[in-house]
Amino acid sequence: MARVISVESERFPIAVTFTISRGSKTEAEVITVTIGENGHIGHGECVPYRRYGETMEGVREAIEAKRDRIAGGISRAALLDVMTAGAARNAIDCALWDLEAKASGKPVAASICKAPLRALETAYTLSLGEPEAMAAQARANSARPLLKVKIGGDNDIARIRAVAEAAPGSRIILDANEGWTDENIVENLAFAAAQRIALIEQPLPAGRDGILRHIAHPVPICADESVHEAKDLEALVGLYDAVNIKLDKSGGLTAALVLRDRARELGFGIMVGCMVGTSLAMAPAVLLAQGADFVDLDGALLLARDREPGLVYEGSLVSPPDRALWG
Repeated sequence: MARVISVESERFPIAVTFTISRGSKTEAEVITVTIGENGHIGHGECVPYRRYGETMEGVREAIEAKRDRIAGGISRAALLDVMTAGAARNAIDCALWDLEAKASGKPVAASICKAPLRALETAYTLSLGEPEAMAAQARANSARPLLKVKIGGDNDIARIRAVAEAAPGSRIILDANEGWTDENIVENLAFAAAQRIALIEQPLPAGRDGILRHIAHPVPICADESVHEAKDLEALVGLYDAVNIKLDKSGGLTAALVLRDRARELGFGIMVGCMVGTSLAMAPAVLLAQGADFVDLDGALLLARDREPGLVYEGSLVSPPDRALWG
């Protein structure tokens, strides 16, 4: 019996306007793929990202273009050969993982996790804003052990100071979203180190980050926009200390597992991150992030409403997904 596929575009309001160096958004736009076969159903969600040239319409078309192959029983391994990395492949790949788990009765975690599953401490993201506004956000979340702070402007030293002073007990990740320059990076890194910042994500534009090989890293530097798949890693050795793995970049859990394992072999630290999506998008990433050095899977926490059932968040701890949600 051929598989039955449905593709749905959905929107989920964000609790507070979410701002990074490239702009603001008030809702999460996601695409959900559902694949049914022999009475079993698998689900996957992706978030198209304009930074990589993706749109809701384009991603949906890319999924629809593979409808016949999916219906014909394409495997996850074969999917890697017929689709490029990105959101469209992610939604299909995660739906296939979920379908396999439901059909076999074997949880995804049993296939990919060597140690018992545990709740993970996730970062909580603060939007880019003026220093005073960012200090207020930090103060309101100062009980959280790990904060991720969006920066990437002309006034970042003031922002870093404001947040560090407002949340002195929290570890802080700075995410510049490619917003720093060769002219200010050394000063910004030195100040971040003085404020005991734990990690800095993608300070310079992807492809224009060569200076990282020649300057000190007083704070570890993590690649985000510069890394999508395992094939990207060799060129990043000596530039970055860690890599941020996101399912929408890698094009699904299958490719992300390869990326994670190869990154470990090359000596990179591992961060598992996300776009702003629902618990369905976060669920496979929670399994991927078991054992990661940094976890940033707060996408569902930023929404005004989530899917039901959703992931269970207790403060900054996110529990592994219930199989009714995914996997």
